[in-house]
Amino acid sequence: MASKRWLETAHPLAFSLFAGAAAFSTYFAMYAFRKPFTAATFEGVTGWEFALDYKVALVIAQVLGYALSKVIGIKVISETDHSRRALAIVGLIGLSWLALIGFALVPAPWNVAALFLNGLPLGLIWGLVFSYVEGRRTSEVLGAILCASFILSSGVVKSVGKALLNAGVPDLWMPAAAGLVFVPLLLVSVLALSRMPPPNAADEVARIKRGPMDGTARADFLRVYGPGVALLVVAYVLFTAVRDLRDNFAAEIWSALGFGQTATVFTASELPVAVIALGALAAIMVVRDNLRALLVIHGIVMLGAVLLGGATLAFQFDLISPVVWMIMSGAGLYMAYTPFNAMLFDRMIAATGRVGTAGFLIYLADASGYVGSVVLLLFRNFGVADMDWLSFFIAICYAAAVVSLGLVLASAVFFARRRRRPGG
Repeated sequence: MASKRWLETAHPLAFSLFAGAAAFSTYFAMYAFRKPFTAATFEGVTGWEFALDYKVALVIAQVLGYALSKVIGIKVISETDHSRRALAIVGLIGLSWLALIGFALVPAPWNVAALFLNGLPLGLIWGLVFSYVEGRRTSEVLGAILCASFILSSGVVKSVGKALLNAGVPDLWMPAAAGLVFVPLLLVSVLALSRMPPPNAADEVARIKRGPMDGTARADFLRVYGPGVALLVVAYVLFTAVRDLRDNFAAEIWSALGFGQTATVFTASELPVAVIALGALAAIMVVRDNLRALLVIHGIVMLGAVLLGGATLAFQFDLISPVVWMIMSGAGLYMAYTPFNAMLFDRMIAATGRVGTAGFLIYLADASGYVGSVVLLLFRNFGVADMDWLSFFIAICYAAAVVSLGLVLASAVFFARRRRRPGG
């Protein structure tokens, strides 16, 4: 395992490869404790006699736990001491796995609560992992690599879950079994993360020193930049709702498209999505001026929204195949969604010249985004229950694309009119 001394003096490329791989594989492994359950359809579960679909209830329960964790993380992640991050990551994921054991052992309907307990600790993992890579001159590259983890891992872990189901593992035990497969990767990856040194002096000059933000600092930041942040958060709510629906009900969407029994389709469709979406985002590293980079990221988000809506329109007019549509719409969605999880708020902190942490803004957006996701699922179940998953997904793709364009454009105008000023 690499030593901190070697990493402190390593070539930027070597450091980026090591740090990116450690962050990528840590978050990749975490997804094995969160998403495999969505590969199952849970048809005919005994003990469930409610109007709300059982799988929808499971998704909502986990998202509620995850969303509550994001609310907690607004304070915890922004104020956390970095000395115990590695232990916290392993401990939180361990608690989530115990919840999956409870999900298998406790009969329905009571086991729905286990998915809430599963999501509750996992919502803090992103902030803990991202704190290792933010505030560096190579943060765009590291952030893009880290974001690739949740694009690729979602498909891979669902493929693993589907393979376990095809091998005869019961629906209720499959999530815990899938998590167990990834424990060795998790432990090695977290150990590698723990060897990373903090940002050096050159990083702090380029990207502003990073440090905890107390309640006063957070309130002061929002007092000055709140309008722009609010516009972005609302857009992120829309992107999160679409992304979660695509992610959690991919099995149903692919079945409607004629690929219901193909386990590898979850992974195969996400590989080009990651390449297209994250290649553009990593290239932002060459833009040195932080305000200019922030505005470029706004442009990439808007381009992603256009691709999401345009690909969906092309699919409906039979101009592209279902697989090409899922790849193109996924690429557009993640071009719009992933900047909020890494480089957008990292550059925003740098552009404002304030000592702080991007984790505060990431968790503020995430907490709002997952609440929106729950609202969308409840609307789907009780408002348009007769609409199939594919038609519903197409409709919200259009809605998110159109509305988010206006919101992000307004945010870009807000930040373009503000110039970095001493003390503000």
